[in-house]
Amino acid sequence: MTAIRDERHKKELILRLKRVEGQLRGIQGMIEAGDDCERLAQQISASRRALDKAFFNVLACAIQEEAPGAAAKPVIDKRLKNAADLLARFG
Repeated sequence: MTAIRDERHKKELILRLKRVEGQLRGIQGMIEAGDDCERLAQQISASRRALDKAFFNVLACAIQEEAPGAAAKPVIDKRLKNAADLLARFG
């Protein structure tokens, strides 16, 4: 698999995860305060969607990493298989 090398992409991903972390802390506070279950469900759902977006951005990174010259087809095929495996396992 590949690593996230683009610094802008890294920063965006880290910021998204920090926002999710804040959402989760807020949810914990809501639970401790005895907040309404419907509001909790809404916030948990929003957190899940944010994590899903982060997951799909990382998956896109795995697919889009530039393949080297003449050997591109086998490398791309391998990356697509790895991405499909990730989706099957975690998606």
